[in-house]
Amino acid sequence: MHLFRSGEHIQRWLAGREPGATLPVTTLSELAHAWWGDRLSPDWRPHTQDHNQAILNRLGLTGAFWRLSHDRGHLPAENRG
Repeated sequence: MHLFRSGEHIQRWLAGREPGATLPVTTLSELAHAWWGDRLSPDWRPHTQDHNQAILNRLGLTGAFWRLSHDRGHLPAENRG
């Protein structure tokens, strides 16, 4: 993870390379709170994949990078390294 101060800063750092997923730090904070905010509750149970996908969708984190695959062993072709 890299933190940048602006879109211009991202472009300079990329130096012509294709960007990965980018999001504002405020969205990252919202994601962390939504994903882990209940983790210390005595009644905590792991979230379902559908629940976690709904978190991503609600925050506007959509597209192939943010899609949680039901086939856990398979990444979308564009995310394979």
